[in-house]
Amino acid sequence: MTGAAARQALASAAMRLGFGEVLVILAIALLVFGPTKLPQLGDALGKGIRNFRKAQSGADEEAEQARLPAARQTVVQQAAPAEAKRE
Repeated sequence: MTGAAARQALASAAMRLGFGEVLVILAIALLVFGPTKLPQLGDALGKGIRNFRKAQSGADEEAEQARLPAARQTVVQQAAPAEAKRE
Protein backbone atom coordinates (compact mmCIF):
# COMPACT_ATOMS: atom_id res chain seq x y z
CA MET A 1 0.00 0.00 0.00
CA THR A 2 1.42 3.39 -0.95
CA GLY A 3 1.64 6.27 1.47
CA ALA A 4 -1.24 8.16 -0.14
CA ALA A 5 -3.49 5.11 -0.14
CA ALA A 6 -2.66 4.41 3.51
CA ARG A 7 -3.48 7.99 4.49
CA GLN A 8 -6.77 7.84 2.60
CA ALA A 9 -7.71 4.53 4.25
CA LEU A 10 -6.84 5.94 7.66
CA ALA A 11 -8.84 9.13 7.04
CA SER A 12 -11.93 7.22 5.90
CA ALA A 13 -11.67 4.86 8.87
CA ALA A 14 -11.33 7.79 11.26
CA MET A 15 -14.58 9.35 10.09
CA ARG A 16 -16.70 6.26 10.75
CA LEU A 17 -18.33 6.48 14.16
CA GLY A 18 -20.14 3.50 15.56
CA PHE A 19 -22.96 3.49 18.06
CA GLY A 20 -20.56 3.13 20.99
CA GLU A 21 -18.45 6.10 19.97
CA VAL A 22 -21.50 8.31 19.48
CA LEU A 23 -22.83 7.23 22.88
CA VAL A 24 -19.52 8.14 24.56
CA ILE A 25 -19.47 11.56 22.84
CA LEU A 26 -23.05 12.27 23.95
CA ALA A 27 -22.27 11.19 27.53
CA ILE A 28 -19.25 13.51 27.67
CA ALA A 29 -21.33 16.37 26.23
CA LEU A 30 -23.98 15.73 28.89
CA LEU A 31 -21.36 15.85 31.64
CA VAL A 32 -19.69 19.00 30.29
CA PHE A 33 -22.77 21.06 29.43
CA GLY A 34 -25.39 19.60 31.77
CA PRO A 35 -28.96 18.55 31.09
CA THR A 36 -30.32 22.11 30.89
CA LYS A 37 -27.90 23.43 28.26
CA LEU A 38 -27.79 20.34 26.03
CA PRO A 39 -31.23 20.93 24.38
CA GLN A 40 -30.29 24.57 23.76
CA LEU A 41 -27.03 23.49 22.13
CA GLY A 42 -28.88 20.99 19.95
CA ASP A 43 -31.35 23.66 18.90
CA ALA A 44 -28.57 26.11 18.07
CA LEU A 45 -26.71 23.44 16.09
CA GLY A 46 -29.86 22.57 14.14
CA LYS A 47 -30.52 26.21 13.31
CA GLY A 48 -26.92 26.67 12.23
CA ILE A 49 -27.08 23.70 9.88
CA ARG A 50 -30.43 24.87 8.49
CA ASN A 51 -29.07 28.39 7.85
CA PHE A 52 -25.98 26.95 6.19
CA ARG A 53 -28.13 24.87 3.83
CA LYS A 54 -30.31 27.90 3.03
CA ALA A 55 -27.22 29.97 2.29
CA GLN A 56 -25.83 27.26 0.03
CA SER A 57 -29.09 26.91 -1.92
CA GLY A 58 -29.43 30.71 -2.06
CA ALA A 59 -25.95 31.03 -3.53
CA ASP A 60 -26.80 28.35 -6.10
CA GLU A 61 -30.03 30.16 -7.03
CA GLU A 62 -28.22 33.51 -7.30
CA ALA A 63 -25.60 31.99 -9.59
CA GLU A 64 -28.34 30.47 -11.74
CA GLN A 65 -30.23 33.77 -11.92
CA ALA A 66 -27.04 35.64 -12.82
CA ARG A 67 -26.31 33.14 -15.58
CA LEU A 68 -29.82 33.15 -17.09
CA PRO A 69 -30.13 36.88 -17.91
CA ALA A 70 -26.73 36.79 -19.60
CA ALA A 71 -27.90 33.88 -21.76
CA ARG A 72 -31.15 35.69 -22.62
CA GLN A 73 -29.26 38.85 -23.54
CA THR A 74 -27.05 36.84 -25.89
CA VAL A 75 -30.11 35.38 -27.62
CA VAL A 76 -31.65 38.86 -28.01
CA GLN A 77 -28.40 40.26 -29.43
CA GLN A 78 -28.20 37.43 -31.94
CA ALA A 79 -31.83 37.97 -32.98
CA ALA A 80 -31.43 41.74 -33.43
CA PRO A 81 -29.14 41.58 -36.51
CA ALA A 82 -31.51 39.12 -38.18
CA GLU A 83 -34.41 41.56 -37.73
CA ALA A 84 -32.32 44.45 -39.04
CA LYS A 85 -31.59 42.53 -42.24
CA ARG A 86 -35.32 42.01 -42.91
CA GLU A 87 -36.05 45.75 -42.83
